[in-house]
Formats: sequence, C-alpha cells, structure tokens
Amino acid sequence: MRLPNRDARRLFLHKHALGDAPAGPARGDDLAGLIDQLGFVQVDSVRTVERAHHMILFSRRPAYRPKHLKPLQERDRRLFEHWTHDAAVIPMGFYPHWQMRFRRDAALLKARWRNWRRDGFEQKFADVLRHIEEFGPASSMDVGSDEARSSGGWWDWHPSKTALEYLWRSGALTVTRREGFRKIYDLTERVIPDAIRQDAPEEAASIDWLCWNALDRLGFATPGEIAAFWDTLRPAEAKAWSEAQLTRGALQTVEIECVDGSWRRSLARPGLDALAADAPDPPSRLRVLSPFDPALRDRKRAERLFGFHYRIEIFVPAAQRKYGYYVFPLLEGDRLVGRADICTDRDTGCLRVDALWPEHGVRWGRGRQARFEAELERLRRFTGLDQVRWSDGWLRAPL
Repeated sequence: MRLPNRDARRLFLHKHALGDAPAGPARGDDLAGLIDQLGFVQVDSVRTVERAHHMILFSRRPAYRPKHLKPLQERDRRLFEHWTHDAAVIPMGFYPHWQMRFRRDAALLKARWRNWRRDGFEQKFADVLRHIEEFGPASSMDVGSDEARSSGGWWDWHPSKTALEYLWRSGALTVTRREGFRKIYDLTERVIPDAIRQDAPEEAASIDWLCWNALDRLGFATPGEIAAFWDTLRPAEAKAWSEAQLTRGALQTVEIECVDGSWRRSLARPGLDALAADAPDPPSRLRVLSPFDPALRDRKRAERLFGFHYRIEIFVPAAQRKYGYYVFPLLEGDRLVGRADICTDRDTGCLRVDALWPEHGVRWGRGRQARFEAELERLRRFTGLDQVRWSDGWLRAPL
C-alpha cells in the first residue's frame, strides 16, 4: 500500500501525541500515560527557556509543570532514568528489557572509555560501590575527593565520576534523583522494586519487545529506524526481526510519500491505511517544540516528512551559525512553519523573542502572529515570567 504524505504526517504526529488538542491534567496517571505513549523523554541540561524534558511534556500538556515529573520518578518509582540515544526518563515497566542494555553497555563502554576517559576508572568501581553502600546516595562531588579536578564541573570526568557513570550505565547503580541537574546515584537494589529488577527476559524476548514497541510508537519505520528508536538493538538484529515478521505476515511493506513527492519503503503492522484514516487532524494552534522533541529527533526523517531541515547549532561557532544558538521549531497543524530564537531573561522577568524565521512559502500574517502570541503567553506562564519582550528586528526573512 501507499500512504500519501499528508496522511503520513497526520499519523506520525498522532503517534507522537501531537495529533490531539493539547490538554489534560499533566500529572500522576495522565503524565505517566503520556510518557508511556512516547516511550521515553530525553533529559537535557540546556535551559534557554526550560529544559528539554519539561518542554517536551509541556507542548503536549499545557497544564504541565516541572514539579509534576519528580514524584513519578523519585517517590512513586514509575519512571527510571537511563539511556536511549541519550539520557532519558523511561517507564518503569520497561526496565526488564533494559537488562540487555546494561550488559551491552558494560562491554561497550569499558572498551570505549579506556581510550576516551582518564585512566584508573576501573580501579574505582569497588570504592564507589562501598562508599554508596555505607554512606547512601552520592553524586560525582561526593566521590574521588583525592583525585585531581579541573574547573569543568560535570564535564570533569575524574576517575570516580567515570566509575559512577559506568556503574549506572551497566545497571549496578540507578539515578535515584537529580539535585539541580546533578545526578544522585544509589545502589540499584535500593531503588528498583525487586519484582521488576529480578525480571530478566531472554535476549530474543527483549529484541521482540523493543522492535514492536518502537514500531508501534512510530506507526511506520524502516528496520534502521526501528533499531535507532531505543538505540539498543544492532541494525542487523532489527533487520532479521523485520524479515521474520514479514515472512509470518505480522508486518507488511508500505510506501510512504515524502514531502518532495518521492516514495520511501517502510514497514508497518497490517491495517496501516485504517489506522491512518482514524488519526485526527492536528489542532491548528501553534506550538513551540523542544529541539529534542521525539518527533524531530531523527532530523532526516523530519526533512523527508515535513520538508524541515533542522540542526542544533550549539557547538557551531557563533559567526558560522545560520540561525541562533538554540532555536525552537514551530508546529502549526501538520506543518512546521518556522523556528524561533526565544530565551528567558530572569533578571528582568521577560520571555524574550530575539528572532523568528518563517519557513519558505509560509506567510507570517496576522492570524499566525496571533497564534504565536497565544503560545508565547502560555510559555510565559509556564516559565513564571512577567512579560514577553520582542527584540528589534525579530521577524526575519526565510533563509
């Protein structure tokens, strides 16, 4: 079957919880259900407006506030923090299938970090575990007091910090909470409920679970996209799984129309056409998305589906940036209509709009401006600021 681009965009946004009107209580069961639907929410430290994980949740639930996330992870233990393609909060029910991830990271990172990090981290494993067992949860500031430090803060990977990260990534430690943005680690058996921690599926079962759950959150995908979703599987494993499911009729081959009119072969469960027909039309309101939004994480897929070429320019020298340091994509209906350079100025209590670039072919008229201003007002309340301030020359020509 073939899925036209408009239908593909509508289904894709629906799968990423952007197809329905943003509403809901945004705490407790509702928030846990949203994170389950997404699969995970990436955690990031940059806070030009608010940190990425909070922006991702706010864009789908305007009632969300950062204080709503902590109880799910730190008190109720309905979430745990680990790694997909980056650090993320993940539903606790998925934890058994991370056992495979722990084993793989244990082998991969030991070899990799011997070359990338300072020497001696392997000799610190026992000391770090003993310290946490005796004194309780610890951060990188609490261990390795006799080791040379630089002024790099959490970027200073002294041997005991590397040991902490390795023991977390390999499953012996768990992030029990964050203070500011600093991870606080504890022994896994003191954080993860016994029944969940002791459930260790066979690798074949985890591969099956990871593939199906990636595909169900994407709607349609290539084997490479299935493997990349959790970033745990090897591409060859996702390919072999896909071929086996095609043979038994559990998957079908579909062609997805790209925004340029070309077609890309993907996989889906049978009945994708009915699923796409049932997907709602996304609301017409304009939303500011996080640069790390799961719908945009695969930049090439975003360009194929939406015609939106987007790269974060944090590490690009200022003189070479095409846009700004940390520019937010703007979603309106099923289109990405622009990108905006927005930041908080807490000294003056302002949410500041420094620049906005409409996409080519997008007219920035009064109606769209009104929708943008309504979203900025929601962002202002979300960040607790007093007013929105517009810099001179904020409306730019498309680049």
